Amino acid sequence: MDKFSKADIICQLDALHTPKGVPVLFHSSLRAIGPVEGGAEALLDILVEYFTRDGGLFCVPTHTWHNLDKDITLDVDSDDNCLGAFSTVAIRDPRGVRSENPCHSMVVFGEQDKAQTFVKDEIYVPTPTAPSSCYGKLFDMDGYVLLAGVAHNKNTFLHTVDEILNIPNRMGDKPVTMTVRKKDGQIIKTKLCLFDTDYTEDISYRFTKYETAFRYHRCITDGFLGNAPTQLCSARKMKETIELIYQNCGGIDPLADEEAIPQKWYCVNE
Repeated sequence: MDKFSKADIICQLDALHTPKGVPVLFHSSLRAIGPVEGGAEALLDILVEYFTRDGGLFCVPTHTWHNLDKDITLDVDSDDNCLGAFSTVAIRDPRGVRSENPCHSMVVFGEQDKAQTFVKDEIYVPTPTAPSSCYGKLFDMDGYVLLAGVAHNKNTFLHTVDEILNIPNRMGDKPVTMTVRKKDGQIIKTKLCLFDTDYTEDISYRFTKYETAFRYHRCITDGFLGNAPTQLCSARKMKETIELIYQNCGGIDPLADEEAIPQKWYCVNE
């Protein structure tokens, strides 16, 4: 199988028509993307160069929620994460600034001052994807989520939408203590409330139910990255679409079961 060149990848990115100067959060499957000349490191170089031009930020999630039962939840200097090879490459890249979110950190690339501001005070967030976190700033700054070879069950930003809209039955009410080892070696303990719902063990698996509504409201631009079907998703439009669903659902939680979301909840005269 031929490998994708830098020119191939840039051509695919151009076809997505990403607005300039905005943050882009990248969730991906390297296996789905396929072979790229120079490997994951070269792919990161291409994406950083492409999305940080004109003042944009390129954000790679580096979650560590698998460490919730360990003494250190996040060691900022460690490449430990639970999202795989691309996140590991991002952590090791000296150009990136890693947030101190105790369990949902990300590495942010771009102008250093802008990246530092984006991740500022992340260690003090009350929930993993709070509106005050990097995920909330993605919405505030009219950013995008880029899903390459993965579906909306990997779209971490949708947890933030739940919190922005104050959707019930999404968060636990008992804070969990977590520990962060900062870059300077300082140890900080903090408390976060975690995702919790009565309906299912992990509500994010039902986020895929929103995709039909997202497409109806043109939240998504489709394309490819390598071999991977790729969705470029507007954070603002996704939030507005979910808000519309909850305005029309009559108090019925659209994620309470596995059934498709009724069209009348999002196909309405606006």
